[in-house]
Amino acid sequence: MIITVDGQGGKIGKMVVEQLKQKLPSLPILAIGTNSIATATMLKAGADAGATGENPVLVNAKKADIIVGPLGIIIADALLGEITPRMAQAICQSEAQKILLPVNKCQTTIVGLKEITLSEVVALAVAEVEQTIKKS
Repeated sequence: MIITVDGQGGKIGKMVVEQLKQKLPSLPILAIGTNSIATATMLKAGADAGATGENPVLVNAKKADIIVGPLGIIIADALLGEITPRMAQAICQSEAQKILLPVNKCQTTIVGLKEITLSEVVALAVAEVEQTIKKS
């Protein structure tokens, strides 16, 4: 199972879902938003199912094969406080392959990365999902 996790307005999750559905149309995607706007945005982008809040992350992180989202999904209190410590822990402890987009926000900077656009970061994440699926 592929899960996309995003918060705030769901812009990153939307871009990920759109590109995954374009490249891998039969791939089932579960969108989990930290709020209903993010969830609705990812569903409109083509996610097959959606859920909102902490409990869906806790339940589905255990079942996921791949989790895709911005770096903040593994940082407690990130995304303006939308990522609870329990959500970050569940994602980090999941056996799923985590594909994180290095968005330098949440008072966290990943050094050594070249600055590229969000569209380019999403394209790289989608390519990594494709490679991960091919390996399994």
